[in-house]
Amino acid sequence: MNGLLNCVQEVFLLRGKMEKKTVPIIRERKGSDDKITMLTAYDAIFAGIMDEEGIDIILVGDSVGTTLLGYPNTIPVTIEEMIHHTKAVVRGTKNALVVIDMPFMSYQEGIEQARRNAGRMMKQSLAGAVKLEGGRNMKDTIKALVDIDIPVMGHVGLTPQSIHRMGGYKVQGKGKDAERLIQDALAVEEAGAFSVVLECVPRELAKEITGMLKIPTIGIGAGPDCDGQVLVIYDLLGLSGEFRPKFVKRYLDMKEEIAKGVRLYIDEVKKGIFPDDNHSFH
Repeated sequence: MNGLLNCVQEVFLLRGKMEKKTVPIIRERKGSDDKITMLTAYDAIFAGIMDEEGIDIILVGDSVGTTLLGYPNTIPVTIEEMIHHTKAVVRGTKNALVVIDMPFMSYQEGIEQARRNAGRMMKQSLAGAVKLEGGRNMKDTIKALVDIDIPVMGHVGLTPQSIHRMGGYKVQGKGKDAERLIQDALAVEEAGAFSVVLECVPRELAKEITGMLKIPTIGIGAGPDCDGQVLVIYDLLGLSGEFRPKFVKRYLDMKEEIAKGVRLYIDEVKKGIFPDDNHSFH
């Protein structure tokens, strides 16, 4: 009997570890000691690795523009590019919640445009939610999407689609600007977003906002007191070149490892070492 009970317990534990992450599950993690983990991915291989390791949320960010597509910033990224990469991520994912970024000018013109594009992006990519940037200025838009059952992740603080207005990638919410950021976060929550990204925000301000909101905050350059954290996978792996914001921790130096492999390959081909007999058909 004890053996059967132990077996049942193990099955339930396994199911718990492999639980499909949904919007309600993420929202319920507010204030939990079990911090929410989120990383960006843009293809099935990376998404599959993250998913197998138990990541909670995979964000298909418009950062695909600067990481994979060679754009100078996120502004040129299109809806079609976002859908293309998100479809690949979804195919590589079983358990994580996949969130698709709405790119620049796909929702800023008005509510009808936002509904049409968000609906298309969800329908064609099979993502579980959309993310869009903005606070009080996007309150009505977020509410309009939530009202037609499109889950929305908000994003306030440093919003990369607004870099021209902000004058570059700068910390937001310092001094008198803190109140503006607080009001932006509250507006996103009131509009019905299930979570909000806080980017490049002073640690104490991020802590204050996290304490005020009933929805989870996910920090990137916002200190350890948020309900979760997100990084761009290429930054984490050391594949983003010399660009290294203070908040980025490089867990691996994959750029050098890849370069080493490429150098070795070139050398062996030129010297006739590869392919050898073991890598040829007979």
